[in-house]
Amino acid sequence: MPADEDQRLSPRSSTPMLGCNAHCWTAIEGEDEGLILTMVPTRSCKAHLQKRVGRWNVYVGKAKNLKRRVNSYFNKVQDSGRLKVLVKKIRRIEFIVVETEVDALLLENNLIKEHQPRYNVMLKDDKTYPWICIKKEPFPRVFPTRNVIKDGSEYYGPYASGRIMKNVLELIKGIYPLRTCNYNLTKENIEAGKFKVCLEYHIGNCLGPCEGYQSQEHYDANLQKVREIIKGNVAEVRRSLQADMEEQAASLQFEAAQRTKERIDLLNRYQSKSTVVSPKISDADVFALISDVQSAHVNYLRVVDGAVIQSHTLEFKKKLDETDEELLTLGMFELRQLYQNHAKESFVSHELDIELDGVTFHKPLRGDKKALVDLSIRNAKQFRQERLKQMQIVDPDRHVNRIMAQMKLDLRLSEEPRHIECFDNSNIQGTNPVAACVVFKNGKPAKKEYRHFNIKTVEGPDDFASMEEVVYRRYKRLVEEEQPLPQLIVIDGGKGQLSAALKSLDKLELRGAFQIFLSAARNSCG
Repeated sequence: MPADEDQRLSPRSSTPMLGCNAHCWTAIEGEDEGLILTMVPTRSCKAHLQKRVGRWNVYVGKAKNLKRRVNSYFNKVQDSGRLKVLVKKIRRIEFIVVETEVDALLLENNLIKEHQPRYNVMLKDDKTYPWICIKKEPFPRVFPTRNVIKDGSEYYGPYASGRIMKNVLELIKGIYPLRTCNYNLTKENIEAGKFKVCLEYHIGNCLGPCEGYQSQEHYDANLQKVREIIKGNVAEVRRSLQADMEEQAASLQFEAAQRTKERIDLLNRYQSKSTVVSPKISDADVFALISDVQSAHVNYLRVVDGAVIQSHTLEFKKKLDETDEELLTLGMFELRQLYQNHAKESFVSHELDIELDGVTFHKPLRGDKKALVDLSIRNAKQFRQERLKQMQIVDPDRHVNRIMAQMKLDLRLSEEPRHIECFDNSNIQGTNPVAACVVFKNGKPAKKEYRHFNIKTVEGPDDFASMEEVVYRRYKRLVEEEQPLPQLIVIDGGKGQLSAALKSLDKLELRGAFQIFLSAARNSCG
């Protein structure tokens, strides 16, 4: 921590930290929490706040009612250990009032990226995604790149998969021949005859603008249609090509009409590979979130003319007890900044309390729109599964810790279930009753500790009595041999089997030795 961390000043208002016309930072600093809270304004408009320890930013957040948000940190008992530590470290609160909720979201997103506060959710993105670049130059080239340079060129993407981007470029190359050379094709250079056509011209992949065989106007017209293809507006390009083909056929240019027809077929084959959801949904964005105890994943689907043309998933690392709605809102704005083509209608997996000019948010409950959200959720789950597989290979201990932490949260345990034992009974039409115990340690089957039991004291098909005997024999032996007891026992059955197992533990005086008994439905364990 910096040397000036413990320097406590009287509450005051600071000089502006970010200069702008109507938005300036105001800081409140001091030792008396009650006095600090009285100085935080109540505003009906959106506000943004950040908490600091000396010169260190520890948290950045936003709120519609700033006073209520800040009071929630100080005036109630925090269940989260991280929140308790965060509150103890706060020495200074800075806030800025902005005009709209969109401004607050964008400001929050930018400040988190700039300062990377310790207790804010962090975007885990270690990739440099590919883009399609339309270069700012005479007769612009269209090519893939991973470096976005602010030189006035147009960038489309990013593409989560290089293969998808390659397919788009191959489609463009097959329909509209564009130049690939890096010549400076200014009007003066072309008129001076400085360049000669290359092999690409002779094989039909370029129309020869370097020697003036193609005009700037014709090239730009083709380039505009290329932009529409990249944006996913395939239907508009198809209509244009269809009109060209009919015009060529009417003027008896049958060879040209045949070439145009081949381009239309190429376009149709490309679109047939897209996931078509519904022709009724012409233009929409889809955002869905899945989360666990450590991270959250937000998936984005771009739908144009009823087909999914783009998909991207972001992963966030949780720091505090962020709600799913907060994480989805953060991920949505990150993706909206990444992709500049925004639809007027967005389908989301959670209800969002947010307003954007010209955009409506809707959580569908049924029909094609609900199917879109479900598809987005499946994409997010697939992405998470791939990351977990990578983690299991690269860092198996971290993978196990993640699973144990999630089970502790889902089952509301007081400690992680590192040792789990599951019991199940069986018989053959009421005869030959047997039972089995399977053991899991650190999330993996401990097959050497599996046990098979022949029922000794029960006659006939009495599943309850068989469960009572097996549990008693198992834990009587563990106690006698001073073996470690499990944190979690799973009983396959219903209330009767659970009661029988508890009766055995009462006999052994072990009722308080286990955290939980989980009575599972049939086929859920084992």
